Amino acid sequence: MRKVFQMFDQGKTGFVECSKFVNILNTLGQAFDEDELKARIAENDPNKEGKVDFEKFCSIVMPFLEEDDDEAMHEELKEAFRLYDKGGDGYITTSTLKEILKELDNKLTEEDLDGIIDEIDEDGSGTVDFD
Repeated sequence: MRKVFQMFDQGKTGFVECSKFVNILNTLGQAFDEDELKARIAENDPNKEGKVDFEKFCSIVMPFLEEDDDEAMHEELKEAFRLYDKGGDGYITTSTLKEILKELDNKLTEEDLDGIIDEIDEDGSGTVDFD
């Protein structure tokens, strides 16, 4: 969100103009109700300054993103899980998960990774299902 804010705060003033929100949501590929957008802007710009800081920017934009993002994220994770569940058994091995985590964050130590795996693999089976 910070990067999106900065992209529309071209003058680096610490504010984004309220008139840009239609463009912002369109750029993010989000469907939105204009009346709802106007209401959110009015709520976050009560003095009608025509601009908002980062915190208020998030208050306006996030509600439009959350619903779609949660669903999209769930589907993306499911698809990624399927890629690693090569046998289609409904699970991946903890060693596979460990490799994925290592690739996602190379700062994780072996101890960190083992702790994550222990937490996730509650029954000690060496496998993890999607949930």
